Amino acid sequence: MPVLLIADDHPLFRAALRGAAADAAPDITVCEADTFEAVLGVLEERSDIDLVLLDLHMPGNHGLAGLAAIRAQYPAVAVALVSANEDPQVIRRALDHGAAGYVPKSTGLDEMRQAIRSVLACEQWLPPALRGPVQRAGSLPQDRDLAARLASLTAQQFRVLTLVAQGLLNKQIADRLDVQERTVKAHLSAIFEKLGARNRTHAGVILRELEIVDPARRVAR
Repeated sequence: MPVLLIADDHPLFRAALRGAAADAAPDITVCEADTFEAVLGVLEERSDIDLVLLDLHMPGNHGLAGLAAIRAQYPAVAVALVSANEDPQVIRRALDHGAAGYVPKSTGLDEMRQAIRSVLACEQWLPPALRGPVQRAGSLPQDRDLAARLASLTAQQFRVLTLVAQGLLNKQIADRLDVQERTVKAHLSAIFEKLGARNRTHAGVILRELEIVDPARRVAR
C-alpha cells in the first residue's frame, strides 16, 4: 500500500491532488502538510512515506532547498515538485537535484493521475508539453556539481548546514539538535571540506544557491 505526503499550503490544490491520488492508486494512504516544517515532522514520525508531492514555494521551503533537504535526510523517499513555475531551466535544475518528477499546477487531472502513477512506479515524470523544452534547456555544470557536493553530506551534516544558513551559532545548533557543541564543530569541518566552503558564511551562500524566486511574488511586487 503506497503512502503519499501532499505538501502544499493551498487547501483546494491539496484536495485536487488527493483526489487524483485516490484515482491513480485506490489503495493509497495520503498525509498532508501545509508548511515545510510540518513536512519534516511527518517524515520524522513516519518511516513508510513513499512519495512527497512538494510545492516549490510553500512556506518554509526556498526553491530547491526543500528538495535537497529531503533527499539528504530521507534518501529512500521520492520527491516530485509541484509548482506554477513552468520555466524549463528551473525544471531541469530540479531534476538535476534529484526530483522524481515535476507537476505544473496547470496540469489537468488526467495528467496528475499519470504523474502519480509514474513516480510511484519509480519512473521520472514530466508533462509531455515540457519534455522537449526541458531537454533543450540542458543541465548547468554548476548545478550538477552542487548536487553532487550536497549529496555527499550525511543527513545530520545537512541539518547543521541548514541551521548555519539560518544564522544560528554553534551552541544554538547544538541545543536544537540535542548534541554537544564539539559535535557541531566536527560536522562543520566536514561540511566545509565537502562543499569547498571557506567558512560558515560561504557555506550558507552555497546552500542559498538553491533558492528560486516565486514568480507570483515577483509579479506582486
